[in-house]
Parts: sequence; C-alpha cells; structure tokens
Amino acid sequence: MDMQTSPRGRSLVEGAKPFARRPGLLARLLAPGVEKMLSRIDEALVTGTIHGTLPNGTPRILGGRAPGFECVFELRSYRALVRIATNGSVGLYQGWEAGEWWSPDPVPLFAMFMQHAERMGNTARAKGPFRRALKLAHLFNRNTHSGAQRNIAAHYDLGNDFYAAWLDPTMSYSSALAVAGDPLEAAQKRKWAALYERMGDAEKVLEIGCGWGALANYLQARGSHVTAISLSDEQLAWARSHHASAIDFRKQDYRDTSGQYDAIVSVEMVEALGREYWPTFMDSVARNLKPGGRAAIQYISIRDELFEEYAKSADFIQAYVFPGGLLIRTSEFRKLALERGLAWIHQTDFGPCYAETLREWRLNFDRAVDEGRLPAGFDPQFCDLWRYYLMYCEGGFRGGGIDVHQVTLVKEGEK
Repeated sequence: MDMQTSPRGRSLVEGAKPFARRPGLLARLLAPGVEKMLSRIDEALVTGTIHGTLPNGTPRILGGRAPGFECVFELRSYRALVRIATNGSVGLYQGWEAGEWWSPDPVPLFAMFMQHAERMGNTARAKGPFRRALKLAHLFNRNTHSGAQRNIAAHYDLGNDFYAAWLDPTMSYSSALAVAGDPLEAAQKRKWAALYERMGDAEKVLEIGCGWGALANYLQARGSHVTAISLSDEQLAWARSHHASAIDFRKQDYRDTSGQYDAIVSVEMVEALGREYWPTFMDSVARNLKPGGRAAIQYISIRDELFEEYAKSADFIQAYVFPGGLLIRTSEFRKLALERGLAWIHQTDFGPCYAETLREWRLNFDRAVDEGRLPAGFDPQFCDLWRYYLMYCEGGFRGGGIDVHQVTLVKEGEK
C-alpha cells in the first residue's frame, strides 16, 4: 500500500468525529462503578461465557451458566468500559480503536451482546447527554435529497476498485442465499433467482437501488425491460460499463420516480432511508406499480422489541459506516405497506445466511489486505475500521437481534 497517497475513505472516518466522546475526567468519576457494570453483564448472561482478563492481569469470568457463545475479552484499560457505559456501541468501537480492549475474535462477543440485549437493558447503551449528543449528530445525516446523495457517496463511492478487491465477481453487496458449501457467487445468484420468482413474469421492471447492476443484468437476460436507479456515481459507472446496454441505468432518487411497472425490486436499500422516509418509500412503490403488480423487497430488520431503544440514539454503524441509516422495524414497515393497498405475502427470513456472507467478505478482505491487493490510499486505521464493521455485523446476525428477509408486496387490483 502506498502510504504517500492521500488516504481514501476519510469521509467515513472524519464524518464520525461528531459522535466521538473522550472519557477524560468522566472516566475517573465513573471508575468505581466499573465493577457494578461487570456484575450487571454477568447477571444478564443466560447462556455463553466471557473469559475476561482485567487490566491488572486478574482473570474474570462472566456468564458460564449454560452453553452458548464463547468469548475471549482482554480489558486493557477501564476507560473502555466507561466508553461503553456512556456511548454504547460507538464507545465500544472507540475503545477498540484506542487499544483499550482486545479479543482474538470479537464476533462471539458481539453475538452474545445482541442475544442478551433485552436483559442487559441500558448497561451497554448510550445514556443521558451522551445519547442526546449521538442523536443530534445523527440528525445532521438525515436523508433529504441532498443528504441522501452525501450519505450514499460517503459509503458507496469509496471506489469500485476497493469493493472489487473483496466482493465476489458479481459485485453483490447484500446477503447471499444458502451460502454454506458453495462459492459466494453461486449463493448470490440463488438470491437473484428467489427475487425473480417473487416478481413473476414481469415485462417492465424498476430496480430501486441497483448497486453495481448485476441483478438488473440478470433480469434483463430473463426477458425483462429494466430501469435501474442509484445515487452512486461510482456504481453507475461500473454498471453501465459492465452490463447490457439495453438497461436504463439512471442517477435518480426513489422519490423522483414515475411510471407504471409490472414489478419493482429493491435489495437492502430501505435501511438507508431513516424512519421518517419509510412512508415515502412505500408511496413510491404504490405509485409506480401497476394494479396487480408485485414488488420483491429484501431488507434488514432489528427485532421489534429492541427497535425503540435502538432508534433513540445512533449506533456504531450509523456513526462510522452508513450515515443516515436505520434498520427496519418489520411490524411498522408492514403496516405502511398495507395502508397503501400493498399486500404483504411470503416473507422469508434468512439471517444465518447473512452471517455467513459477512464472514466470507471478511476473509476476502483480509486476504486482499495481506496480499496488497487493496487500492492505494486505504490506511491501517480505515482497514481496521472496515474489518471491525464486518465482524460487528456478523455478530449481530449470529446473535439473532437483526435479521434479513425477502417479502413480496402485491398492489391491489387486476393486471
């Protein structure tokens, strides 16, 4: 890696600065409560074990009551716990980045925290003024027309050469289907086939959030006439140069779409919207579908009972990786569809497939780093952030607090 090159990916790293909080004096004031925090975590763990080591070298076991995730956690500074207690998952990452805690494999730890999120309550969530500060910082990333363009660019315009170094050859950046035992590319194509089946024999298709265009190309090859939209200049440039010229790739906001389509497909785009724009998205689907038309939606959710606390603040993903994003609350999303005459049918859930997809991406990313195949400009700080992001998400799916789904929406009326 050429370290003389101006660092790439700084928009994500620098964009997280408003979310940063230094423990400072507060760490000294709260330090006596650290033991209480460890005890609350211990009491919350019904299954699994954390094999911990305190800063003075003393071993500390948390949980261990029943089989479950097995975690190794080395606490190198009590400041890490203060960060977690005040700044939640944002503080967890900041402690990792500062070297205040370490694990040879954080994935089981993330999974265990997610699995026991309800029992832990506010133990590992941002609180008080810290929560309000995180929420305020997140509000600056709202997905207005201009905000959505900025947020999408921050993540997806890191460069096609960057994503090509660790995604599968289809450049698919969403969960594959039935991953175990097959190359990732084959599992991604299985996902496309499942979406195609939901859409039926659609002549005219709109794809909302087309990524690098592989699904649009698949649908075009199956006989559909496809209009595919994105806000990412990098993705659109790749899609236009690598896929069928008959596909109408457009730089367009979903709110500005108009037309009548037999089917709509959208894969893991709605998590970028934010809750206030969910109704607008459903309006767009209802407006653009012909009567009897079908929409195939793949989306990521957080458990209903965790949603309200999650939505009150901003987590690590929103602060560092996907500015403006918010996971979906299925019950609320479904209600919005039904209110617009969109029947919600054939929902399938396949969270474990996403955990495996993320694991494959992380292994690919690590190989790319080790072999020097990442493009120049991505410094060690960014690479560590990206690896942490992939592990954090994998743990969330393994812990069952987040899930991925496909669902078919059918507009009222006859074709």
